[in-house]
Amino acid sequence: MRILLAEDDTDLVEMITYALRRRGHAVVAAPDGQQALERWRQDRPTMMIVDVGLPLLDGLEVCRRVRQSSPLPIIIISGATAEDDVIRGLQAGADQYVFKPFSITQLCLRIDALGRRVPANASSDYEGTIQMGDLTINPEFCAVHHNGDDIRLTRMEFRILYCLAANAGKVVVTDKLADFAWQGVGEGDPALLKTHISRIRRKLGVSRDVSGYIRCIPGLGYTLK
Repeated sequence: MRILLAEDDTDLVEMITYALRRRGHAVVAAPDGQQALERWRQDRPTMMIVDVGLPLLDGLEVCRRVRQSSPLPIIIISGATAEDDVIRGLQAGADQYVFKPFSITQLCLRIDALGRRVPANASSDYEGTIQMGDLTINPEFCAVHHNGDDIRLTRMEFRILYCLAANAGKVVVTDKLADFAWQGVGEGDPALLKTHISRIRRKLGVSRDVSGYIRCIPGLGYTLK
């Protein structure tokens, strides 16, 4: 994979770059947010690792701008560990949030796990395009259309929505939904799952009484009406 590493700590950049190159990855480094966006446009990486505390343009804004037009896997690294900080990172479009300090081994395992999320048209997890009224979910391009509008979702949000839509009208238990969304990466935290679902609801803009709304079944799971 070609990985864009946006980090201003030169020692950390050297450590991560050395470890990733030993695993066969190509690494492109950017010391600030503006250069990170420039390298993203020029080098077209297959994954990004972004530090929240970047100079010139912070990591969250970098994530937002990338996510406007790309489902690129993004890992945020940050020393901020409060729940609100994690939520802001996920809302900005990150697929994973890694706390500093972290072990290089842990980071590499997360990178490898995200890297296994191959394009949807090569994945047996998806059974094909789902059409539900005004909602179209196309796994070939990780694309979602609702009422004629393109809905920008992260890869994890897409997997959650796809799983629910493939089981429309049925309750998908929390553990099963988390396993499908995380693909064995981490433990599939129910609190993070709830955050992702809240973001999907907001992006779709579907009211409670309309087909396509994601409803929580307390103590059990979620269902897409």
